[in-house]
Amino acid sequence: MKPHILVIRFSAMGDVAMSVRAVEALRRTYPDMEITVATKLKFAKFYQFVPDINILPLPPDGSFRSLWTLMREARKSGVNVVADIHNTIRGKIIRLYFRLHGVRTAHLDKMRAARAALKRNRGADVVYMRHNVLRFCDVFARAGFPVPEPEAEERIVRPVPEVFGKKTGRWAGYAPFASKALKIYPEEQSRELAGMMSAEFDRLFIFSGPGREKEFAATLEAEYDNVTAVFGRTDIWGEIDLMSNLDILVSMDSSAMHMASIVGAPTVTVWGATHPAAGFYAYGSDVEKSCVQLELDCRPCSIYGEGKCRRGDFKCMRDISPEMIMEKIRALTALQEYPSV
Repeated sequence: MKPHILVIRFSAMGDVAMSVRAVEALRRTYPDMEITVATKLKFAKFYQFVPDINILPLPPDGSFRSLWTLMREARKSGVNVVADIHNTIRGKIIRLYFRLHGVRTAHLDKMRAARAALKRNRGADVVYMRHNVLRFCDVFARAGFPVPEPEAEERIVRPVPEVFGKKTGRWAGYAPFASKALKIYPEEQSRELAGMMSAEFDRLFIFSGPGREKEFAATLEAEYDNVTAVFGRTDIWGEIDLMSNLDILVSMDSSAMHMASIVGAPTVTVWGATHPAAGFYAYGSDVEKSCVQLELDCRPCSIYGEGKCRRGDFKCMRDISPEMIMEKIRALTALQEYPSV
């Protein structure tokens, strides 16, 4: 019987972006396998980067009725193995449903004990965990379909969205925000860094979300002639296309770095309370060359950015100067030239 695998990853955006690399490896290794990915409808387009796969979208309401419909459609399509690379309540229900019908399943180990140990063994004693992309691949292996470790993505240059014009000169991007406050560079230093980047590059694109983030990007756009606020001018797929043309993207520990890694765009990432040792850094990047972080006895104090600063002074971010970030930017871009299309 021809294998037909159902891969489950409903959210979050950064993890969905990371999963693309693992699904790509699965497709390359098993070209005749039928692959169906179950994900939220708003994230389905991430998998456009993987050839010849099916998408089974979970409707926005996320109701049990929607989940039941999804499971029935998956079984009707001939799914005969399930790889749950999310491991939430929805995934457990889907796995139980398929196991009751005699289908082999495998799921992601969230390694909660190891991550708790990471927060105890801090500073110089921190031990790097297996990257999340590789842990997704481990699930495929447990499902009976081992894949080789994905290679670092080669540069993929996609057309620049028309709203931003044709690329000339050197372009940089800056994504100064994240979903949690402990992962965001302080605003005053962030403004200073943006000014330094605008002086270094021909154009600087600020990636943000709505509300206060959009206002911050707008103030930078008003202050510097070569700064462009991206939000509202394109969707996230246009953002990825734009990222593919950047000479460098500076990001926090956020989905932006994972979006950039899909197209092989070089990134410099800034780390505060969280730590790349948890396995969530941009896949394929060199931690030493691309990650800006301080070795402190108090970090990492958080895995996902939750909680509050126990010191009360946010030293892990405040002591990272814009100059430190610029040093990483200059080192990474010194010998790199990327064509535009």
